[in-house]
Amino acid sequence: MQNRVRIALGGLIVAAIAGWLAFGYFGVQSLVIDDEVAEAGPALAPDKTETLAQGTFSGSTGHSVEGSALVLGDGGEQRFLRLDSFEATNGPDLKVYLRADDDRYVSLGALKGNIGSQNYEIPPEVDLATYRTVQIWCERFGVLFGDAPLA
Repeated sequence: MQNRVRIALGGLIVAAIAGWLAFGYFGVQSLVIDDEVAEAGPALAPDKTETLAQGTFSGSTGHSVEGSALVLGDGGEQRFLRLDSFEATNGPDLKVYLRADDDRYVSLGALKGNIGSQNYEIPPEVDLATYRTVQIWCERFGVLFGDAPLA
């Protein structure tokens, strides 16, 4: 009888550890749950808002990323990256980066959702002539989900 209790307790402990790894660390639930957002355009002067650069997303091996990346400004220092008609494979710990050709990066923060339009403020010191690619990156596993070269 004691062996059965020990085996059951051991099985319960193994199941708890496996559950924590699957959901707590690897974030497997993000593979089947979409995070939808629908942000309005950024707070810029409506009559002066212009598109400073734009690109179209393409996914990397095993990941789908679609939509547009737009850099919007109104002539002042404040600029925004807008992901428009955006849809991507969901994953754990996804980040939005601007990347330079020499592999330097600027983080714009965590991806707000894997579906829908969203805005990210670009720091004034970021030179868009240098940082010309938007990337969706899985920080936890070091995997590129997709990118959009800006032109």
